[in-house]
Amino acid sequence: MATKATNGKVSNPSPGDLTDQIAVIRDDITALTQMMADMGKDKAGEAADAVRSQAADAQQRLSEHADTARQHAADMQGHANDFVRNQPATALGIAAGLGFLFGYLGSRR
Repeated sequence: MATKATNGKVSNPSPGDLTDQIAVIRDDITALTQMMADMGKDKAGEAADAVRSQAADAQQRLSEHADTARQHAADMQGHANDFVRNQPATALGIAAGLGFLFGYLGSRR
């Protein structure tokens, strides 16, 4: 029985020809599988790089916010020190009042 081959010629395929074609197809599938695995590894590497970049950006923003908070706390401490120096009696009264309040609330347990 004659069949049409892929190159346009009519031929009778032998079992050896079929075996060779199956081997070529198997090699192509192996190559495609390897290519897909490599693409997956590349995508995973790209995703890891993106995560590292975002983590570095977040760390930079956190550092900037921490510096801002540290500066704000230093400013508040300066204002409190100025208040105590300028109005020591008022500061002492506020401290005593807070001490009594916390003592009262703490003894109610």
